[in-house]
Amino acid sequence: MPDPKLSVVTTLYNSSPYVDEFFERVAKVASEITDSYEVIFVNDGSPDDALKRAVALHRRDPRVCVVDLSRNFGHHQAIMVGLGYARGERVFLIDVD
Repeated sequence: MPDPKLSVVTTLYNSSPYVDEFFERVAKVASEITDSYEVIFVNDGSPDDALKRAVALHRRDPRVCVVDLSRNFGHHQAIMVGLGYARGERVFLIDVD
C-alpha cells in the first residue's frame, strides 16, 4: 500500500465520548480532499474506553492506525509519537474533542 497523501493525528485521553463522531467527521472531510488518507489515534494512557473504541474503528477501516502508549506521557509527547507514525505527504494535527 503506498503512503497516504494525508495523515490526521490526534491523541486520546478521556476521549471516549468523542472518538466515533470525530472519526466520522474526519473521514467525511478527508475523503472530500483525497481517497488516500490515514487517521492516527495515539492513546495517551486514557483511563476510559477510548482505546477500545479506536481499536474497533481500526478493525472496520484499515485507514485507522492506533498507537497505545504504556502510560500517560502528556499531550505534546503523544502528538510527537503520532507524528512519528504519520506517513502522509501532509499531516494535520487536531484534538479529538
